[in-house]
Amino acid sequence: MNNRALIFAATICAVMFICAPALLADGPTYKPWPTDAKVNNPWPADWEAQFQERATHALEVLKGTKIAGGTYGENEKNYYPTAMLAILNGDKQAGLRALQDADAQPRDHAWTDGIDFYWCFTLKGQMRKFFYFGDHLDPAYRQRMLSGAKKWTAQDPKATKHPVYGETAKGGGDGWGPEVKGYCVDRRNTDNLRAMSDTSIYLMAEQSGNEATRLKYKQRIAQYVQTLYNIGQSEWDSPNYHCHTLAPYHNLYDFAKDPEVKRLAKAALDWLYTAGAMKYAHGGFAAPNARDYGGDAPFAQNSTHSLWLYFADTPAPDPKGDRDDVYHITSSYRPPAAVVELARKNFKKPVEIFATHPVYRDWKPEEATAPEFWETTYIADTYQLGTCVSKGTGGPWNINAFKLLANNSKRGVDYFFANTDDIAGHSAKFAGDQIGQYRNLMIYLRPASPAKTFYFQLPRSAKVEVDGDLQFVRLESTWLVIRPINLAPLGEWRAEVKAKDKSDKGDETTSRESLDYFLSAAAHGDTFAGFAMEVWAASDGDYESFKAGVKAKSTLD
Repeated sequence: MNNRALIFAATICAVMFICAPALLADGPTYKPWPTDAKVNNPWPADWEAQFQERATHALEVLKGTKIAGGTYGENEKNYYPTAMLAILNGDKQAGLRALQDADAQPRDHAWTDGIDFYWCFTLKGQMRKFFYFGDHLDPAYRQRMLSGAKKWTAQDPKATKHPVYGETAKGGGDGWGPEVKGYCVDRRNTDNLRAMSDTSIYLMAEQSGNEATRLKYKQRIAQYVQTLYNIGQSEWDSPNYHCHTLAPYHNLYDFAKDPEVKRLAKAALDWLYTAGAMKYAHGGFAAPNARDYGGDAPFAQNSTHSLWLYFADTPAPDPKGDRDDVYHITSSYRPPAAVVELARKNFKKPVEIFATHPVYRDWKPEEATAPEFWETTYIADTYQLGTCVSKGTGGPWNINAFKLLANNSKRGVDYFFANTDDIAGHSAKFAGDQIGQYRNLMIYLRPASPAKTFYFQLPRSAKVEVDGDLQFVRLESTWLVIRPINLAPLGEWRAEVKAKDKSDKGDETTSRESLDYFLSAAAHGDTFAGFAMEVWAASDGDYESFKAGVKAKSTLD
């Protein structure tokens, strides 16, 4: 099934009901931004009530989060959402003070009345600040924002040289600021950054009455949405960046006045949440995907927090929340009911799904002429196994080509994956790495020379048995057998730096290393090295019969 067919199939909704008004009776008080029910996906009333419970929980766990970051560069990435969360949690004075703080680079933004409309991450926060919290801002400050936006969008800021730096900036050198790039807005073009700038330029052009710029960006947004449905997303299924594309399209959906643009925003969000639902599983995020920065544990990857608000399906609520939850809590958009069921894997299993993904630079039409990555995903009763193959590496740091998520009644999911790089860093596909998968079977090979060590992650609850050249792994509900190929015996590996999860309050939560452990095996020989693996759901029989069947029937040529 190709990308477009998958999206189409997943977004067909059957009978649905009108959702109840979203008001909280206790705790922090807020209202999602109102929208026309005709351009929203209706939810059953109990789903909406459960969403509000999760939103209340997220606000509670984020209560007391330090308003930190300041206004230098794109530090508003953290400063604005934590300030908005403070307001929702009752600390209105501190939150509004931060939202209206003077920018630390007045020379850069004097031409827009001191308001930073340059940095993409800043723009994402500026939009929700201006529209959702606008009635609480000082009227003079809000008017200054509008005045600055009118100047900023008088012409296309992506095509207009910066009034201070435009003639001196060379476009090269370190950094992304206007003094280096020389334009009136940050023109970086990855999916998430482009979403932030395009939607913000549109909204402020619409609000300030700059019609030519508004129409230009309406067309840009339409082209991007068409690209999603016809080609796909360049930083596809990124556990780190997917949420940063969601938030600005929530801004556009909530605040756009043009009904056609609101529908475009809905179409983008429907697609993005469908893609997220494919990889979401019980608070975890499956592979393959682009731009995976590690953190392989439930709720340890950025996008799982926002997806949990809509999809839930975890044994325990999100323990940490995320600063960008504010965009979702205050938005009225809801994913299609079919997409929620897809995320919760409420369909007949097992299923095998094939999908393609474009080159990382699909914003350049001449480079998006054919698929670059071919994905196989197998979803069984107790696990989700995904791999991809490609002509190149997509990076070399850009593609995570293999991961297994296995259900766990306490954690949500256990992770098992292998990598040919330090497992504490990015999950990456290297030159020469190739993976073959057929349903529950896979083989992962890479050139044995130059030698690269394979690293594996397993939950500490796993029971590992070595039987000749076979490694049997018994998880709570899933069984694996690993057959090393030209690898040294697996031994426990400990990272030199133990990264612990810390909240913005500074307190330590459970470290990943206390729940998981890591094995390593060096490659040898002069041909290829890797491993073959079989995965079985515990519901398929008893463990001893599984072992006996593997030893009697499974061979490797």
